[in-house]
This record gives sequence, structure tokens and C-alpha cells, in this order.
Amino acid sequence: MSIEVKIPAVGESISSGIVAVWHKKSGELVSAGDALFTLETDKVSTEIVAEKGGVLQTLAAEGQEVKIGEVVATIDEAAQGASVATPTEAKDKPDPNRVAAPTSGEKKSPNAEVLSPAVRRIVEEEKLDSNSIAGSGKGGRLTKADALAAAQNRSAAPQIPAQRSAESQAQVQPEDGRFTRKKMSPLRRKIAQQLVMAQHTAAILTTFNECDMTAVQDLRKKSQDAFTKKNNVKLGFMSFFIKAVVEGLKAVPAINARIEGDDFIQNHFYDIGVAVGTERGLVVPVVRDAGKKSFADLERDIAGYAVKAREGKIKIEDLQGGTFTISNGGVYGSLMGTPILNPPQSGILGMHAIQQRPTALEGKVVIRPMMYLALSYDHRAVDGKEAVTFLIRVKECIEDPTKLPLDF
Repeated sequence: MSIEVKIPAVGESISSGIVAVWHKKSGELVSAGDALFTLETDKVSTEIVAEKGGVLQTLAAEGQEVKIGEVVATIDEAAQGASVATPTEAKDKPDPNRVAAPTSGEKKSPNAEVLSPAVRRIVEEEKLDSNSIAGSGKGGRLTKADALAAAQNRSAAPQIPAQRSAESQAQVQPEDGRFTRKKMSPLRRKIAQQLVMAQHTAAILTTFNECDMTAVQDLRKKSQDAFTKKNNVKLGFMSFFIKAVVEGLKAVPAINARIEGDDFIQNHFYDIGVAVGTERGLVVPVVRDAGKKSFADLERDIAGYAVKAREGKIKIEDLQGGTFTISNGGVYGSLMGTPILNPPQSGILGMHAIQQRPTALEGKVVIRPMMYLALSYDHRAVDGKEAVTFLIRVKECIEDPTKLPLDF
């Protein structure tokens, strides 16, 4: 029995994807649960696994765009049974499909003695050369799957190279070695569309401030060993900022809202998106109910998302439903920048590099670890006074962490 491998639905707004890489080759025996290929969409990369075991026959090339529901491979369960016969069974039982050796008048073929009736029929009908087909059965015997694969590969041979060649030319097109042209990935196209849409639909304004990181650094250093030992995760800066943002959103609820048509929708929960850079582009997984979580819970969520992002295992549900976003350009050395809104949210906080700078403190110039903060907001929903109030509240909580619910 042959089972079709179809592109599954991976999100409401996703209608197609790209077969990024096949983890199993055509004609290879796979088991249920084996990763067959990676599907890359405009939001996530997903590994598609085999539901049943058998011999895989691929129908789509790497780099090919496929629609949701499209058949990209088949798995022949019958071929699996033929290819997994044990040596003992083969030795003790005569092979009912084995044909007699040719007479002296016939031209002897190395594979002629081991062709079953089913395989022989395919070879004859498709006019295949059995000697040129690598058998996957015992002793190199040709199986039905081998013959079918050879027939299909031969019929597809003139098309696949041309298709791949066209794809390669579309993806990489060098011009005299001075530049290279290639297609944008689905994720990069989606990011571009979102950024342009945000600029065109929202009245984006950015306000700045700076915060002294001394208190947070001292508290983190003092608590790190005990925190790590107790929770089996390190205490980072991001959990402090998530906590501070929640306090800011409580003080200025308008920023925890969105505009939808002519309606103003106020959120009464705090699902904070944390921007994560990957090789494929920027993704924003969401920390759910951040206002109800401890520092340890927040750090576990952040660490878990970081691992999933690096491995390309972020799921579509991990990226949906955020009410506010934090973007940390400081990890890359950014000193100051203006983050762009993550629609339909009304606010995004940009963190930047911690830098030792001279600052005035009690009438004296002292050197302190300082960080610039940038709040971009939708001026349609948020007034300037509210934006500044929010940013100052975040600054106060960072400079005096005792204002946060410290549950180490």
C-alpha cells in the first residue's frame, strides 16, 4: 500500500512553503517518526515526519515551492516488508518469487535470477535495464520499489534537472562576479512586508531615555549562583526588562492595546514578544502571561525559545498573539536605534548595548554602565505623555529593582 505525504497546514495564514531540504533520499527505507524533510514557510521552519514506515519516493525537489495539501512524496509500505526479511527467513524458506536460471540459449543477466514476477513485469513494461538498477533487497535483489523508483526517475529525469537549473538560476545569478542575485526566503519576504505595512499603516514615533544598569548588574551578580542552583537556569537581563515592561504597561494601559479598524482594543493580559535573531531572519516568540510568571519561569521560556529558534523548530503558535515586543539590539553592539512596530501592537521597546559612560550623580561625574532605551509607539493609540510615562517607569524599575516583584 502506498501512502501519500502531503504538505500539512501549519498556520491559518500560510498557504505555501518551500521544501528546504530532504533528510531522507528517494528509495530509502524510512520508519514511522523519521524526519523526511524541512518545510520552510514565511513564519517558521517545520520538520515533516513519516506517519508510516516504508520505502520513500520523493516527488518534489529541494528548493521547490509547494502548496498546502500538495503531495510531495509517497511511502510504499509493501516495499518495506520485502526489504526487511531476515537472513534466517531467507535461508530457511524458498523464495516463491525466484525464477529459474536461464537456459544456455538465453543471455544471462546478473539480476535475471532474482527478479520476482511483479518486478519482471515492471521491467518489461517500462523497458528498464535491470542491470543498471541498484537493488535494495537481500543480496542486491531488485524489489518492486526499486523498479518503480527507476521508472519514475527515468520519466522525471528530463524535467528535474531543468527545473532545478531554473531554480538555481532564479536563486543565484552572478553577474561578472561583481554581485550575486538570489530569491528572498519566505521568512525574509514576510519580514519585509510586515515592516513596510507597519510604516504605512501606523503613526510611528520614538522616544528615548537611558538607564543606569548598576543596580541590576549588582543584584544579578549577587544572586546568580543561588538562582542557577535553585532553578537550573541562569538569571539574565531580559527577565528584568520583561518584568519592568509589565509594570510600565500596568501604569500606562494604552500601550498594551491595538487599533483594529475604528475600534480600540484594550488587552488585560501581558503576552510579551521577545525578538530573536536567527540565520533565517528575525522571529518574535511570545512569552505568555508574563505578568504571572516568576523570574525563573521567564528565563526558562526565553532559553527554550532561543534553542528552538537556533534549531529552526519554532512553531507558528509560538509567534502569535503578542501584545508588546522587546527587541535587544545591544547583543549585537547597537548603541542606539529606533525599532519598528510589530503590527498590530502599539508599542515596542528597544534595548541597546551597556556601555561605561560618564554621568552626573549627586553633583559629581561618575562612570556608570548605561543603556539607551527606545520606545516606538503608534501615536494613533498612544499620546506622547503616555509614552514618556511608560519609558520612565521602565527606567525606574531597572535602576531600582526592588520596585519589581523579586521572586528569586
